[in-house]
Amino acid sequence: MHLRHSDAAHGPHDVHVRFIIEDPEGLTGDPARTEVECMAAQGEHLLEVAVEEGINIEHSCGGVCACSTCHVYIEKGMEHLSEATEAEEDRVEEAPGLQINSRLSCQCDITSSGEIVVRIPTWNRNAVKEVPH
Repeated sequence: MHLRHSDAAHGPHDVHVRFIIEDPEGLTGDPARTEVECMAAQGEHLLEVAVEEGINIEHSCGGVCACSTCHVYIEKGMEHLSEATEAEEDRVEEAPGLQINSRLSCQCDITSSGEIVVRIPTWNRNAVKEVPH
C-alpha cells in the first residue's frame, strides 16, 4: 500500500487518538491489539496516524479520496477534524455500513487538540487486493 502523507505542516504530537480495531489480527497481526492509543499532530490525517502506529488500514487509492476503503467511524472528537468535503461525502456513500459518523480516514485532517476516538470496522478490507500465487 502506498500512502500519501498530508502536505500540511505538522505541529507537536499533542492530540490524543484512540483507535478501536474490530479485526485486530487482520489489521495489526496481533489478535490482542483491539485498541491503539497514540499521540498525533495537528495537520496529520487519521490514515497516516494509523499507518504510523502499525494499523494496516486499507487505502487502495493511496489516500487521495478516490475510493472508500479507508472508511472509519468517528466515535468522539469530530470537532477536532476537518469538515468533510463534497468529494469525500460522495466517496463515503460507496462504503458499506454507512453511518452518520462515517468518514474516510485519509480526509480527516486533525485541526485542533483534544481527544479523538476512531472505530475501524471489521469489514475494512480491500476485497479486490491481489493475492500472490
